[in-house]
Amino acid sequence: MIIKEFADLKDKVAFVTGGSGVIGGSMGESLAQADMKVVLTYRTGEATIEKAKSLNDAGLQAMAVRVDVLDEESVKGAMDEVIEKWEKINVLVNAAGGHVPGTIIPPDKSVFDASLEGIKKVLDLNLFGTVIPTLVIGRQMSVQGFGSIINISSMASSHSITRVLGYSMAKAGIDIFTKWMAMEVATKYGDGIRVNAIAPGFFISTQNRDVLIDKDGNYTERAEKIVAKTPMKRFGNPKELNGIIHYLASDASKFVTGTVIPVDGGFSSYSGV
Repeated sequence: MIIKEFADLKDKVAFVTGGSGVIGGSMGESLAQADMKVVLTYRTGEATIEKAKSLNDAGLQAMAVRVDVLDEESVKGAMDEVIEKWEKINVLVNAAGGHVPGTIIPPDKSVFDASLEGIKKVLDLNLFGTVIPTLVIGRQMSVQGFGSIINISSMASSHSITRVLGYSMAKAGIDIFTKWMAMEVATKYGDGIRVNAIAPGFFISTQNRDVLIDKDGNYTERAEKIVAKTPMKRFGNPKELNGIIHYLASDASKFVTGTVIPVDGGFSSYSGV
């Protein structure tokens, strides 16, 4: 009973960017099922609106808001809408991001063939798509005096993974941004605001399916290499990220800040030998 009260998320408000994605959508749905009030953001498409509607139809509390995470005014407008309705934001999950089509270096090319414009786009989406919501909503948290910010890093931030130069650079930036913001808000605004990140291992999603699964439904050579380097010998399920999100969102982690926590089946701990 004591543990349940300590990790209680009931009636807290979570603002989840990238709510239209596989991972962001799973995180948002999971938080709603924990009795949080959840904001699912999207840039295009109607699927997020339908997801929010289905959550509300199930007796949970959710709203879908169109947001461009690279536009400060767009994020601020969405935040104001949430504050007007629910008066606070307890948790920000920066799940917007991913690979940009055409920016992954093909196997038959080298880094010298990489598109500089593509690298800039990947940096914008993944790094500044985290920085901008953090600064906008973090300011609101500084006024409230409380809040938990959860960023999404990657194994690509700490390991040299072929073909994804821009993505790796962006995720490495998120790591130091997470640590820097944790230091800044704690020293300037007290211990009520925390900033952490999770570093997922390898999960099959819409964006990476083509490089991991061939047309016959089998693992590609790249996928086989990933599984061989993962002690658990499999890819992760997006739902397996939700437990750590609940932990970082709750008071169970109230003395935890500035961390980058791997959720990777042991990938980051294994040398391959």
